[in-house]
Amino acid sequence: MSIMRRRPRGSVVWKLGGAAAFSWLLLTLFASTRKDLIQDDNSVFQPPQPALMQHNLRADSEMNGASTSAGPIVPAVNVAPDVLPPLARRRMRKQGDPEEPRTTKINADQEEGQGVIKFPVDPKAPGEGGVAVQMPANLSGEAKRRYDNGWQNNAFNQFASDMISLHRSLPDMRQEGCRSQSFQKDLPVTAVIICFHNEAWSVLLRTVHSVIGRSPKHLLKEIILVDDFSDMPHLKDQLKRYADELGIVKIIRATKREGLIRARLLGAKAATAPVLTFLDSHCECTQGWLEPLLQRVAEDETNVVCPVIDVINDKTFEYHHRPGLSVINVGGFDWNLQFDWHAVPQRVKDQLKNNWSPVPSPTMAGGLFTISKAYFEKLGLYDSGFDIWGGENLELSFKTWMCGGRLEIVPCSHVGHVFRKRSPYKWRKGVNVLKKNSIRLAKVWMDDYAKYYFDRIGPDLSDYGDISERIELRKHLNCKSFEWYVKNIYPELFIPGEAAATGEIRNLAFGSEWCMDSKGAVDKVVSVYRCHGQGGNQYWLFSKTGEVRRDDLCLDYAGGDVTLYPCHGSKGNQYWRYDINDKTLKHGSSQKCLAINEMKTGLSMETCNPSVDRQSWKFANFNISKLEDS
Repeated sequence: MSIMRRRPRGSVVWKLGGAAAFSWLLLTLFASTRKDLIQDDNSVFQPPQPALMQHNLRADSEMNGASTSAGPIVPAVNVAPDVLPPLARRRMRKQGDPEEPRTTKINADQEEGQGVIKFPVDPKAPGEGGVAVQMPANLSGEAKRRYDNGWQNNAFNQFASDMISLHRSLPDMRQEGCRSQSFQKDLPVTAVIICFHNEAWSVLLRTVHSVIGRSPKHLLKEIILVDDFSDMPHLKDQLKRYADELGIVKIIRATKREGLIRARLLGAKAATAPVLTFLDSHCECTQGWLEPLLQRVAEDETNVVCPVIDVINDKTFEYHHRPGLSVINVGGFDWNLQFDWHAVPQRVKDQLKNNWSPVPSPTMAGGLFTISKAYFEKLGLYDSGFDIWGGENLELSFKTWMCGGRLEIVPCSHVGHVFRKRSPYKWRKGVNVLKKNSIRLAKVWMDDYAKYYFDRIGPDLSDYGDISERIELRKHLNCKSFEWYVKNIYPELFIPGEAAATGEIRNLAFGSEWCMDSKGAVDKVVSVYRCHGQGGNQYWLFSKTGEVRRDDLCLDYAGGDVTLYPCHGSKGNQYWRYDINDKTLKHGSSQKCLAINEMKTGLSMETCNPSVDRQSWKFANFNISKLEDS
């Protein structure tokens, strides 16, 4: 049976040229005389509704707000036509497009590797081929308001997203070896689980269509959308009607705000497939993304696998492709129990057969991965004591490795992800869920190494709940120790216990009230702040080889500002010698000394002078015997 899809034609806004024309057309698109369809300024930038599409490009209609009596007509392509909800598309077809709409037949009996729906898309349309959508800098009026609201409510440029087809084309991201890779014929089917809360229409549906369009039909059993108590109208009946048309999509509704962790558990419980694939709600799958993941799970159900996560620009929606093994990263973590990325260690590269072999990873980012449902359940799913989000990715990573499994990045699988610089969601105040989750994680899985996390957060552990069931789970699974994990899976991890000093670095000038302070961001200038004794931004490590560290970042001086830069272990700009007598920190290559500046606003590098107390520093918990050159 074939399914017919119709897609209305429209004129292309870019032909009008100029920012003024662009703004005028967008104002035309969103103007409406029906007040019940206009949302207040605090609402999310809604997908275009049928009544909002009633205006054509005639200046007289735009100026007086008139609309056609015949109902919706085909809009200018300010918003991609297929971004419209089903009802709007259906009403457009009833009006009789002057040109016969293009149709696409979908073969229900497609062979493996031929699951891409070939929607006829103008290659010059916005965003096609993964190219950037460039917005004029001087938007005004309604267009500017909608643009700003899109950013405010989503933390990405929804305005640009809505101009891109839900079925936009993307380049084939795979290496040559991946394209010729063969897979066993009896691969297990998967359920794709996508959790969302107040997600933008175009971004959510582009995620769904990229899964449907680029997955072999016989491997995709169901797509489960878990609505984490959204309150936006377009995610209610409108989404249900759209999902019903697709057939393969099932919607699960949470009855209260659950957060990512429990929302995923709702999806996992509803899934009927033997394999679960989790995606975020702002992704785009590429050609050949699914088969390599399922192949690894088919070979061993204890394999937990992740695609290469490519970046979709949050401003322009450009798809940034990262080809080859040289730019693939693996997951790690710091002692604040925050996930971070690292280059593939040379010891791992030496063990790989080729550039497209699956790469073992100490941890996963947690948003995108495939796992056997039975193995996920055997591992105890997520800790039910975790709240909202945070720490669940490290917990699953630790117990996968420690309890007999394997965690991998699969270079032949690429999925794009919109990385936001902030979270647009609000949670109840007064509860530090990340801290609570991390304490549970450390207590259950990290053995004696947990003390390095507790050193960072101080003695107040607050109420982290009952962990007895999780401890019993670990015993039942006969899991290995965390020391085994560190030595065998993540030997690159810097161990604070090997440091010569840990804690604050206090300057002895100005009443000894100022400490070295940094948020721990790469290439950011290290500063000073009044000492607070709470660790955090003032928690430092002085390694036995003379590095002033914030986990994997080192104090670095190359002649300009003193910054943090990834530790390289080669001394040079990152080597500091501490004089136990005059308390100076002398930089190895420049022979200058670190000082607090006279304004107490930052650090400076000066000619060494022991009589200048601004150059004197005191390390907390200093043990000189641990220094290699002591």
